[in-house]
Amino acid sequence: MKVLVPVKRVVDYNVKIRVKPDQTGVETANVKMSMNPFDEIAVEQAVRLKEAGTATEIVAVSIGPTQSQETIRTALAMGADRGILVEADADVEPLAVAKILKAIVEKEGPELVLLGKQAIDDDSNQTGQMLAALMGWPQATFASKVELKDGSMDVTREVDGGLETINVKLPSAVTVDLRLNEPRYASLPNIMKAKKKPIDTMSPADLGVDTAKRLEVVKVVEPEKRQGGAKVGSVAELVEKLKNEAKVI
Repeated sequence: MKVLVPVKRVVDYNVKIRVKPDQTGVETANVKMSMNPFDEIAVEQAVRLKEAGTATEIVAVSIGPTQSQETIRTALAMGADRGILVEADADVEPLAVAKILKAIVEKEGPELVLLGKQAIDDDSNQTGQMLAALMGWPQATFASKVELKDGSMDVTREVDGGLETINVKLPSAVTVDLRLNEPRYASLPNIMKAKKKPIDTMSPADLGVDTAKRLEVVKVVEPEKRQGGAKVGSVAELVEKLKNEAKVI
C-alpha cells in the first residue's frame, strides 16, 4: 500500500509570531521555519504503518518555495521513501492545494493520504476535506487512532461530544489529530541517508492547476492585550459588571 503524506513548511511553533509593520501578514524574514506539527504526526503514522508491514512506500509532498525541500528532507529522515516538491512562491490557498494534491494522487495512485488536520499558520482545516471531495473518496478527520483492516480502516475521531469510531473504505483521506502518536526524532544516520533520497520537482502548471488567489487578506492585526481580572464582593456586583462593563448579559 502506497501512502501519500503532504507536509507544509510553517513558522516554527516555538517562535513568537510578529505582524508585519504594514499589516499585510506575519513576519517570516529571518524566522525559524519547520514542518507543521500535525504533518509530523501524519508522517510518523505512515512510518509506523510501514514498520508494521502494511505500507510499502511513503511519498512526502510539499507545496511551497524551494526551501520546502528542507521540510521534505525532514520527512525523509523520519522514514519517508521519496519526496515531491511543487514549487510555488506565493501562499497557496487550501482549494488550490487540494487540486494539486488531487493531480498528484491521480499520478501516484496511493491507497491512503494522511494529512495533518490543519496547518498552524492559517488554521484553515480545509485541505483534507476538499481533497476527499475532489477525489470522491471517503474521509475521516481529527483521527486519534487508526486501525487498518482488509480494504478499510477504523478511525477513532475526536469530536465535541467525545470520541467517535467510523469505518472508511480505501482509498481514503485521513486527517490526524494531536493524540494519534508522538513523532520520532530523526537520527543522524537517517538525516544523512535522507540527503540521498530522491525529490521530484514540478510546478502547479505542470499539473494543470491554477493557483490564482480567490481570497484577499485586507489586514492582519495582533489580538488585543488581555485585561487583568478583578475580584467582586457579591453576586449582585458580579451581575452589575457583566451587564454594564462586559455587556454580556
